[in-house]
Amino acid sequence: MLEALEDLKSRALNELESLNDLKELDAWRVKYLGRKGSLTQKLKSISELPVEQRPEAGAAANRMKSLLEESFTGKQEALKKSDLEKRLEESRIDVTLPGRPIRMGRLHPATRILRETSSIFTSMGFEVVEGPEVETDYYNFEALNIPPGHPARDMWDTLWVDYTNEKGERPMLMRTHTSPMQIRFMEQHEPPVRVIMPGKVYRYEAIDATHESMFYQIEGLAVDKGITMADLKGTLYEFARRLFGEDRRVRFRCDYFPFVEPGVEMAIDCFICKGKGCRVCKNEGWIEILGAGMVHPDVLRRVNCDPEIYTGFAFGMGLERIPMLKYGIDDIRLFYSNDLRFLEQF
Repeated sequence: MLEALEDLKSRALNELESLNDLKELDAWRVKYLGRKGSLTQKLKSISELPVEQRPEAGAAANRMKSLLEESFTGKQEALKKSDLEKRLEESRIDVTLPGRPIRMGRLHPATRILRETSSIFTSMGFEVVEGPEVETDYYNFEALNIPPGHPARDMWDTLWVDYTNEKGERPMLMRTHTSPMQIRFMEQHEPPVRVIMPGKVYRYEAIDATHESMFYQIEGLAVDKGITMADLKGTLYEFARRLFGEDRRVRFRCDYFPFVEPGVEMAIDCFICKGKGCRVCKNEGWIEILGAGMVHPDVLRRVNCDPEIYTGFAFGMGLERIPMLKYGIDDIRLFYSNDLRFLEQF
């Protein structure tokens, strides 16, 4: 029995010496000092020895148990200290090294172009105003010369709000353009008026590379005595020159919008191919960027503004279209897909 205990002690201490981490040490404890460990089994077997051998064997086994427990505790403290020193070394900061670069946040490209565009117009004397995204049928359509049943309503795929008034009408909708703020502002302010109205608009249409159900628009309005088409052309030319480059050429062609008369579309010469024709301008040499025109007299009358005294111009554009043209982006969905590979380029 004594020889077996001595052999077990030698084997246990040799194994203990070779251990290098706390997990292995815990496995060693279970192997030798646990409930089913080797030493525990030896202690249980003492009762099977002859009576005269039991005292000596029991004393030897208890001394061995104390030795192994002390050795275990010592090894545990050494490994803990070693592990702590290792972790401290790994986390140590060398103050002589250059600092780690911090990833800076960026403005979303839609936000950037919104601010850039607004800054251009405010520098020309325009005021920025905002309005509700949930609008009434009156402000979104009727006040803008688009009465119920007018064919022009088909130009906007409207998202109607699930609301019915006491007359059984559904007068609430998600605004399809930011033009309603033209009416709201003029109801509360007398000419002269020079405002831009940026914001989100909503359309009930299938999402693809060129269409989104939610996007940004910016509308502009100027009303005063003696405003002419020349003022409109000069303002928009200056805008295009500042945004797309000093050497931009501008083209105006007739177009139809219910709330202006006459209406025009504005295009700039392609800043990529310089008018020769490329993928961005669809080989036409010109890029359409916005619609505009002189405010319709009926729209002025609805806000108690005499069209015999005052005239004005209005314009509107989709803001995502500007960076799409400026940077050759061919899919509007990229702006709202949260793909960092795209967003980090701006």
